[in-house]
Amino acid sequence: MTTVTLTAENFERTVADNDIVVVDFWASWCGPCRTFAPVFEKASEKNDDIVFGKVDTEAEQALAAEFRVMSIPTLMVFRDQVLIFAQPGALPEPVLDDLLDKVRELDMDEVRRQVAEEKAS
Repeated sequence: MTTVTLTAENFERTVADNDIVVVDFWASWCGPCRTFAPVFEKASEKNDDIVFGKVDTEAEQALAAEFRVMSIPTLMVFRDQVLIFAQPGALPEPVLDDLLDKVRELDMDEVRRQVAEEKAS
């Protein structure tokens, strides 16, 4: 699957309509972003059960601000509409592959329980 361009208009719908969404916050002037782009694209081609989206932080500054993106690239992963991973920096291909495997294995009932407990405290 090719990557999807995410904007303020389609971001929430994309996360809501898909089980797993991996988001790359990037900018064209960013060297590490350009280095990470082929790794991200290759992962999108290998994992057709996951939606891979890219947010151009120059064009979507409000969206980057909403998610408190302070450095790029920043990778975020949503599963069942829950943000379960957020980290700045380019990941090597084996690390990204491992992360995606772990995302698939998560017990989302347990994750939701933990999130509810944190909100209650």
